[in-house]
Amino acid sequence: MMNTPLTLRQLLERPVEYFPDKLIVSRTSQGQFHYRYRDFNQRVNQLAHGLRDMGIKPGDHVAVMAWNTFRHLELYFAIPLVGSIIHMVNFRLFPEQLTYILNHAEDVALFVEDSIASIVEPLISQLPTVDQYIVMGDEYTPEIPGVIDYETLLAGQPDAFPFPDLDENSACGLCYTSATTGNPKGVHYTHRALYLHSLTLCAADVLAMSERDVVMPVVPMFHANGWGLPYSATWVGATQVLPGPHPTPMDIVQLIQGEHVTVSAAVPTVWFAVEQLLAQDPSLNLRTLRTVPMGGSAVPRSFIQHMEHDWGIPITHAYGMTEATPLATYGYVKSAIAKMDESTRYDYRAKQGIPIPGMRIRVARRDGQEVHHDGQEMGEIWLQAPWVADEYYHDDRTSDTFVDGWFHTGDVAAIDPEGYLRLIDRTKDLIKSGGEWISSVELENALMGHPAVAEAAVIAVPHPYWIERPLACVVLKPDTTVKVTAEALLSFIAPHFAKFWLPDTIVFLPEIPKTSTGKFSKVRLREWYHRGDLGTPQPNSL
Repeated sequence: MMNTPLTLRQLLERPVEYFPDKLIVSRTSQGQFHYRYRDFNQRVNQLAHGLRDMGIKPGDHVAVMAWNTFRHLELYFAIPLVGSIIHMVNFRLFPEQLTYILNHAEDVALFVEDSIASIVEPLISQLPTVDQYIVMGDEYTPEIPGVIDYETLLAGQPDAFPFPDLDENSACGLCYTSATTGNPKGVHYTHRALYLHSLTLCAADVLAMSERDVVMPVVPMFHANGWGLPYSATWVGATQVLPGPHPTPMDIVQLIQGEHVTVSAAVPTVWFAVEQLLAQDPSLNLRTLRTVPMGGSAVPRSFIQHMEHDWGIPITHAYGMTEATPLATYGYVKSAIAKMDESTRYDYRAKQGIPIPGMRIRVARRDGQEVHHDGQEMGEIWLQAPWVADEYYHDDRTSDTFVDGWFHTGDVAAIDPEGYLRLIDRTKDLIKSGGEWISSVELENALMGHPAVAEAAVIAVPHPYWIERPLACVVLKPDTTVKVTAEALLSFIAPHFAKFWLPDTIVFLPEIPKTSTGKFSKVRLREWYHRGDLGTPQPNSL
């Protein structure tokens, strides 16, 4: 057999040869920018020359701080294909975390979008390894000494670059976890890992990505490679729609309508906001969407059913993480389940799905033995696949997480006889009350099933007798016209849980704080509680 290296070069070359006229649409601060794959390829080659002129060498880490834009996509390919490593930086992190990861990665250059360049300016004196700063966009007044303009870097460069032959096992990407505790952890991606992960996304039992699709990753491209969508969409020659800087829910809706988007991915909080817009204006039509992969946190069954019944938007649960490049499971509905009654089908769709092809999963007890596949017994999720990391970059936490060829995720789940994974909680978010485990995720999903609830997050709070008890934080929908009380919400969820599971109190908030990747920030909620900002839990009356 031919031992052909599996590198990102093949992903770049295919659309240029077979789909050169397909569009890439990028929202910008000035409007929309459109160009074709042939133009995209030319600019990637020009950028590669620019990187060489800057002195960027194979193995160098090159940081990128940008929204989902056409220039970010160009960097996705040019940096890895010259043999360097693109470090996709989450610019929503705190300044201390940004400084840590840029220094930990020893980035030699930093590409930054003009609208967020002000984030970088105060950090420059603390970044000794970064020698060159490149700003992308037309609205930046230089405050960074020696800053290079991105378009000037490309101007006049040849439109063909002699890309080197690369080892498929060489690192080409670097992402850091969003770090709920401790410093962020770095994960290197290899060409081989990204190639195989991108190929799997195109499988019929996963996203079935094809040239016919119009793909819009709302999930940030700095977050685990935009869940792999920019790479797989490029490979198959799909039309791409990039939502650009500061996209609002209305921006997202208008792009889906205007560009006839068929595939879009985002965390649940984004779609909760989109749903509120649809409720306010029923004339909005997003029925071009054929699948909406959703992950980052569990999606309530009621929301999945509501979005499909009322708006024709098919949501599919997905599960993954930075260390898994990121996809591990997908909520594909087996043919036998598709023949079942509607209620049962939605029960399965509310789970996190089955392992995607190439992924092995174990749900293990503390003693390392696999749990029974009965849908009830809980254990930690372990992952193994060609695109799952086997270490953290220069981090002592590797030995506790990657054990005997398995990645120990820290997530708790059950697995049913059909092989469907049901995420119970993060280990740190499980509530242990009187020796019994309570899942914050299942309580949250039940609360968000109430028609007046927009968001819900549940945390453990100390209790003098039970050790821990659940406290629920709830945001009501803005168009709610009736008074909703804590007692009413407790009564709504009570039939679904043992009495000891029910929160001791429900606190109503104007909003729930979010992490840098759009998930509910339970760390912030715990801080608010310990400051006395969430009240003192009292025994519920049910």
